[in-house]
Amino acid sequence: MTTWVEVPQAVRSLESEPMLARLRAFFNPDDPARLPSRIFWTGLLIRVLSMTVAHTFRMRVIEDHFEFGWEMGRIARALVTGYGFADPFNGHSGPTAWTPPLYPLLIAAAFKLFGVYTLKASWFLLFVNSIFSASTGVAVYRIARLCFSPGAGGLSSARGLSSAGGLNIARSLSIARWSGWLWALYPAAMQYAVKWIWDMALTAFLFSWVLVLALRLRGLGEQPRTSNLKPRTRLWLLFGLLWGLIALSNSSLLTFLPACGLWIVWPALRTRTGVVAALRNATLAAIVFVAVVSPWVIRNWRVLHAFVPMRSNFGAELYEATTFSNDGFPWMATLPLAETAPEFRRYERIGEIAYSKQQGEIAKAKIRAHPDLFAKNALRRVFFFWVSVPHPYDSDKLGSILTEAVRRVNFAFLSFSGILGLALAIRRHIPGAWLFFWAFAIYPFLYYFVTVQARFRHPLEPIICVLSVYLFQSADRTRAWSWFAAGREYEAKLAVLRAAIDEGDASGIAEGDVFARVRRARNLPAKERRAVGD
Repeated sequence: MTTWVEVPQAVRSLESEPMLARLRAFFNPDDPARLPSRIFWTGLLIRVLSMTVAHTFRMRVIEDHFEFGWEMGRIARALVTGYGFADPFNGHSGPTAWTPPLYPLLIAAAFKLFGVYTLKASWFLLFVNSIFSASTGVAVYRIARLCFSPGAGGLSSARGLSSAGGLNIARSLSIARWSGWLWALYPAAMQYAVKWIWDMALTAFLFSWVLVLALRLRGLGEQPRTSNLKPRTRLWLLFGLLWGLIALSNSSLLTFLPACGLWIVWPALRTRTGVVAALRNATLAAIVFVAVVSPWVIRNWRVLHAFVPMRSNFGAELYEATTFSNDGFPWMATLPLAETAPEFRRYERIGEIAYSKQQGEIAKAKIRAHPDLFAKNALRRVFFFWVSVPHPYDSDKLGSILTEAVRRVNFAFLSFSGILGLALAIRRHIPGAWLFFWAFAIYPFLYYFVTVQARFRHPLEPIICVLSVYLFQSADRTRAWSWFAAGREYEAKLAVLRAAIDEGDASGIAEGDVFARVRRARNLPAKERRAVGD
């Protein structure tokens, strides 16, 4: 007969304490240098397990596997089947520059290794996405460390983070630690890595690390530099390389490049010290950038017989923006997938460049005819970008309504917390705050007038993550809970005074009728007691 012996609560608590201690030590090690690797490997493990166990790598096969990479997947299939960089839709429509080349080439490599539209290719691509996303968590940690470390950017404790930012070493480490772990563990941060075969995870990875480089080139989080400029030159070369890769991944981010470069060299231009070195290094970065993107531009000139710096579909996308019945959101595809559709036949017949140009001219005419409708839809897209994009759901089912409500609240909450964190960072003169401001202001601007999707915000989400953590870490807990904390503080001080009265010892107590004030204070509300307790 089995005898059950109840383990006392005290024993169970003692047994659980070592486990909690190990967890705390893992997430908050004594040596902060261990954190980046732990953030990366934990984030990678969770992402790989998520997409493997949930079978998100099993893409739907409708429209001949079109959801497996969409236009990029079609181009990758054309690459491995001998048609070159072409055919972004169904059928053989000819050479294309509908998308930048970097991610289609990655898909093509997966197709070459594991077969076209196979489960192994899908798993491999999501695994690579997970590596990019987990590495972004390390960049998020670095961004927070560089921005919020005491003395960042040469700020003294009198003017810098210790006073204006209200931060010390422990608080700055806490912001960086929470930011990195939030990115590693938060489901919304990993969704594009484990579900989408598209460039979002790659683009966010490149953009977050280019921000790390920008902060380092500005000198944030570092001791004053010596006369040795070689490390700075290498960083500038890497800066140009990463921006070249960004251009080949998501060229929309290039609108932010001038502001980013100007922000880095601005101290030299303003103080007129080291201007020559700064401009020389910036020129070297520009040369590297041009070298990276030139093969793509030359290919477009030779194959498409037109100057196409990055993409050829702007006119077609602008035309969709002037479909005013959509109310600012592209519910349908830019082109029909059916090869027999008249619109696709026209695209196939006249070629991609001519088609996009014609669509662009039609769009401009519609904008001139209806500027009010175009402006109204642009304002809607501002709302969609930051608050929530429309999403189809069943209004007759409570579960569907609740799911949609949670999705919208989650999306909007991150935007608002990031924007409020940015406002607080600017107010407190946090180094890097203005760089983030220009990223928020410039990058989405083009989308407001053309098209918008929820995934377009993803490159900014590493910054949003850091600023959201900073916002909540900066909360004044004393004031926020003054109705509770101030009362406890008063009671503690009052106890000391009572003890002094009882012992007849008035030493150290403020002069004046302090005893009468204490007696009267016993009957006052807590918020009025603070004047006595302080």
